[in-house]
Amino acid sequence: MNADILLKAATESRGLALDAVHACSSGHLGLPLGCAEMGAVLWGNGGLRYNPDEPKWLNRDRFILSAGHGSMFLYSWLHLAGYDLSLEEVKNFRQLGSETPGHPEYGDTAGVEATTGPLGQGVGNAVGYALSGKRAAAKFNTSEHKIFDHHVIGLHGDGCFQEGVAREAISFAGHVGLDNLILIYDANDVTLDAMAIQTMSDNAKAFYEAEGFDTYPIDGHDLNAFNDALQKAKDDDNGKPKVIIAKTVIGKGIPEVEGTAKGHGEGGAKFAEGARKGYGLPADEHFYISDEVKAYFAEQKEVAKKNYAEWQETYEAWKKANPELAAELETGVNGDIPADLSDKIPEFEKDDAEGATRALGGTVINTIAKEVPQLVTGSADLFGSTKNYLKDEGDFSKDNPTGRNIWFGIREHGMGAICNGIAYDGIFRASGATFLAFADYMRGSIRLAAISKIPVTFIFTHDSVGVGEDGPTHQPVETVSSLRVMPGLDVIRPGDAEEVAGAWVAAMERKDGPTALIFTRQGVPAQDSIPAKQRREGVLKGGYIAKKESSDLKCILMATGSELQHAMGAAEKLGDGVRVVSLPCFERFERQSADYIESVLPSSCTARVAVEAGVSSTWGKYVGLQGKTVCIDRFGLSAPGGTVMEKLGMTADNVAKVAKELI
Repeated sequence: MNADILLKAATESRGLALDAVHACSSGHLGLPLGCAEMGAVLWGNGGLRYNPDEPKWLNRDRFILSAGHGSMFLYSWLHLAGYDLSLEEVKNFRQLGSETPGHPEYGDTAGVEATTGPLGQGVGNAVGYALSGKRAAAKFNTSEHKIFDHHVIGLHGDGCFQEGVAREAISFAGHVGLDNLILIYDANDVTLDAMAIQTMSDNAKAFYEAEGFDTYPIDGHDLNAFNDALQKAKDDDNGKPKVIIAKTVIGKGIPEVEGTAKGHGEGGAKFAEGARKGYGLPADEHFYISDEVKAYFAEQKEVAKKNYAEWQETYEAWKKANPELAAELETGVNGDIPADLSDKIPEFEKDDAEGATRALGGTVINTIAKEVPQLVTGSADLFGSTKNYLKDEGDFSKDNPTGRNIWFGIREHGMGAICNGIAYDGIFRASGATFLAFADYMRGSIRLAAISKIPVTFIFTHDSVGVGEDGPTHQPVETVSSLRVMPGLDVIRPGDAEEVAGAWVAAMERKDGPTALIFTRQGVPAQDSIPAKQRREGVLKGGYIAKKESSDLKCILMATGSELQHAMGAAEKLGDGVRVVSLPCFERFERQSADYIESVLPSSCTARVAVEAGVSSTWGKYVGLQGKTVCIDRFGLSAPGGTVMEKLGMTADNVAKVAKELI
């Protein structure tokens, strides 16, 4: 280890962070200044396996900055290491259109593995990455060729440690033995408002050990101590994840704020000139990087490229020896699915086409799993209810890392973040299931999936007051609408078996964002008056004409999910001139051409009724000022599901009554 040059690099990385935050008067200095020595070891002494020219190298070590507010830590080291992140972009920190946004954003910056910022999410993402890595190694390595043996390294602080999502993910990681996971706990004893002792008195070492981790307490400013701990954590494959608990000084190098809560944000920036002098940086040159540090990292980059080339030789030999495995891996990395996936799902026979859409979804996902081998799925202790268990595909565990069923336990929030991590890794297609009433427990993860445009499938069952006797606490009347207002999330609520098939195909085909599949506990009839292909293709378009009027159009009835049957029944009662439109996915429908939307919902017809067993708030754009809704703008009731539905107006008779008032 060249300690002198690494310490020099650490100092200059601090200078980059200080100058960037000072320039825009915004940002968080504490972590970049406090963790600089660890950054020097990670990127400058082989702590991380990486190749800046191939940032998506399959066997790179993945680094996730869970404490995303410390983004200048990551940006400074990515720049020094030679990633495609120019000094000009570092200078543009937090500016419009820059590659250095306030918090790291996946897809915007080479070397950024996850969109982080909401505390704790990155810990869950790191666990998901590690799960993906364990599964990839078990699935694709052979006795002759090892193409996956990387580690996942996540950096978090006291704030992440307090968040429930991190605790859930840590517990899961320890239970399933993710020994390729190394967390670094930046234990600086500070949170944003105050010293950490104000809000926490945890024994982090005891906590992690209780959760099944090996622990390595160190001085985070000691290069040798951190390097030794990191190498020991990498070398020890004892079936346990690892955590390096690094005591650091937040805002190190700014005497006025270091070691205090004032060092967390930009408060120290006003002391920039004094700090730069204390660091020994040139007074007349900001964003300074010495020739020695540049030359050192240029050498490191050559070493990284050599390591990559050696791995590439192994990979090519593996591909030649294992063409089927190679084809499966490349299909997963490319996100490809069969072009004719919908055709590969058999149409439902009459006797099998009725029932709860959660059960119909179970049939469909098991068919899709055979055609999309990269699909994995999990449930928050609800496989028996959510019905997404993959038969004969095994359970993921420390003893069976190739299993495709992930038992997350009662950890909805952690499940969401872990699924996102699997999706970020880009080898497998992740899906996770729970009751719709618990979607809000994982909303932060869903939102980040949408921001990051990653193809996670969130499965939510028990979708309405039809849940029945469990009562209002489990009857999510507001949740579908609340998910629909989230940009970038496709929310699909299918109305029968063939629409369920179409919904799953839509989720699998989507590469640029997450999909929420909303399934019922209550049974639904098959809409077999409509050809199966029309129903499936209608879901892919988000909406379609389920029943066309037989005379001049007088009224349009719109519905989703289990209420499609009531719209169809009401149309029969109302007779000629009534059209039924199934709108299982608003978001996909709105991506269609203006001509298609007009053909389904002609603007000339203002007599419109929407029916859904949930709040009416998201239907306004479709019913217009002259239309009406048959919805549930209140919490539900404790009673049998059918009774509750009828009591709250979810019947064909009530829909027909409301429509008559318009006609």
